[in-house]
Amino acid sequence: MVVPLMNLHIKSLGASHTVAGIIGSLYGIMQLFSSTFVGCWSDIVGRQYSLLACILLSALGYFLLGTSTSVFLFAISRVPVGIFKHTLSISKALLSDLVSERDRPLVMGRFNAASSVGFILGPVVGGYLTELEDGFYQTAFICASIFLLNAGLVLMLPWSEENTGNREHQPSNKGTDRFSAKANHDLHLKSATSGALASDSLFQSPWIQVATVLKRIKGIACSDLWDIFLVRLLMSVAILLYYSNFSLALEERFGVKPLFAGYLMSYSSALGVLAGCLLGPITRFYQHNTYRMLLHSSTLTCTLILLYASALSVWMVILSSTFLAFSTTIGRTCIIDLELTIGGNEASGTLLGVGQSVTSVGRIVAPLLSGIAQEFSPCGPPSLGVGLALVAIMIMNMNEQKYRSHGNVKLKDQ
Repeated sequence: MVVPLMNLHIKSLGASHTVAGIIGSLYGIMQLFSSTFVGCWSDIVGRQYSLLACILLSALGYFLLGTSTSVFLFAISRVPVGIFKHTLSISKALLSDLVSERDRPLVMGRFNAASSVGFILGPVVGGYLTELEDGFYQTAFICASIFLLNAGLVLMLPWSEENTGNREHQPSNKGTDRFSAKANHDLHLKSATSGALASDSLFQSPWIQVATVLKRIKGIACSDLWDIFLVRLLMSVAILLYYSNFSLALEERFGVKPLFAGYLMSYSSALGVLAGCLLGPITRFYQHNTYRMLLHSSTLTCTLILLYASALSVWMVILSSTFLAFSTTIGRTCIIDLELTIGGNEASGTLLGVGQSVTSVGRIVAPLLSGIAQEFSPCGPPSLGVGLALVAIMIMNMNEQKYRSHGNVKLKDQ
């Protein structure tokens, strides 16, 4: 609701384009570094406490935004949001705690579909409210109120009956490393143990919590998961390059107006929601083989970006956008599932946080690569994206055995 209106509001406060860009970049940098720490912190203190803290501090940020009458207050309001707005990542970690590996892609797909609906409706509602007097401030307060409502829902959840705590000391049913993948869990029998662990971690000294977080991050950094995160980075940059100059390229290549590009992107977003809902039948068709799904979806994504880059008519662009919505949605869900399957549910918050940081790096790198590629041709960015996607596919083929033998990747001792 608020994000599309940020630039308009900060310019109305008298900020220059440079200042607006710096504040926007600082928010991205805070998200980049905080996502891993917050995700790891949720593994230590438990999902309920970390999710509730992130929601309340994000609400605080939006309340401050609703009272920002100067550039300084606007910048201050972005700090708590930039550091703690990781509610989606923690929610995914919570879902990973509650469902089996077999059902995880389906549940994640539905969760992503629900999130996509919010991203579709949010700008529309925010744009309508902005037309009212003091519309931006009303929109910010409404966002803060929604976060408070979510905090109330978190408190109402039956946490005592769910396995949402730290699994560090729980036994693995595969007998492998404590970070190896696990299948179904008895939620009721383990809830008391996990709740006690999370409670003990919650009342630890903040310095002990920070030290534990750093040890866990070191374990991820020294693990053999680099190829998974590299595939995620390459595919993220490839897709971002596809969208980076979408409106401008369509105008230069086919003479269509930016309004058409906007409709086409909204159409793709709606199809992405549908793709999330269809993940159940797709996973059953692939017999729950996440590796094959990721490989095939990445190959399809690469092919569709190539089709767009070489398109001779608008209809080929529409065709590529239609199927790209499905392939990217499936790919995003599969890469998350593969991270959790190989890395292990015990560190799900950490793994999801690192994955989010990797995507943030892609968001920083992609505009730079896009600008350089556009110096040569309007088709430069998607063509470069094709090359990066091919590298990702090669990495997946080279590590096929590791992906198929789930749970063999171990993190270094912490």
